[in-house]
Amino acid sequence: MNILVTNDDSIHAPGLALLAKAAMELGDVWVVAPAHQCSAMSQRLTIRGHLRVDKVEDFPVPVKGAFQVDGTPADCVKAALCGSLLPQRPDYVFSGINNGYNAGFDIAYSGTLGAAFEAVMNSIPAIAFSGAFQGPLTLAQLHLADIARKCMQAGQGRGEVWNVNFPGLEPDSFHGILWDRSIAPLGFYNGRYTETAQSGGSLILEIQGEPLCEDPPVPEGTDIAAIQKGCISVGKVKCAVL
Repeated sequence: MNILVTNDDSIHAPGLALLAKAAMELGDVWVVAPAHQCSAMSQRLTIRGHLRVDKVEDFPVPVKGAFQVDGTPADCVKAALCGSLLPQRPDYVFSGINNGYNAGFDIAYSGTLGAAFEAVMNSIPAIAFSGAFQGPLTLAQLHLADIARKCMQAGQGRGEVWNVNFPGLEPDSFHGILWDRSIAPLGFYNGRYTETAQSGGSLILEIQGEPLCEDPPVPEGTDIAAIQKGCISVGKVKCAVL
């Protein structure tokens, strides 16, 4: 089994190293990740200019090879599939572990999911992994490899991506794994702006991305509801074009 690991938080993100380490329990691992932070880029591709690719000699996990791409998460997957970085085509793509949940409507903006969608559009199955913003990754360390193994064994339909969210909790506050979670019909982060008036009548807008408050209520059986209950959420997301 050959596994490509990528993310949107950059080659330096601790969640990427943790994911690569867990993936090594399942097969041979190559890492191709953005050189810089690329959150909320969805499936954006670089179609003008060029992409610089550098081999990373000091990646903290002894994978088969690690590369950083001066581009987006989707660029990373496409470069790995269409370029000469990997000796052979990967059997699976793992994306994450994102620093911040990818649940509900927020998946539409996610670079983590964008990389996974790029994989399935090229007929390679994929799993996206996310956790609480700046939260502990303890539950991911304990459960990631087993969840990935079960997702791979279960398989997925055409255009489907497994989407896994780890609550930012320590094990003594954990309430289990909930499978087959649907997408909540709202965002986890509110995405409101603060405004600062400038001379000449212009405005500076800065997005806040604050977590969801208690209102509106979150439907049961959804990914956000699982996170709020202190559970790991596992479900499938379908690429819109497949």
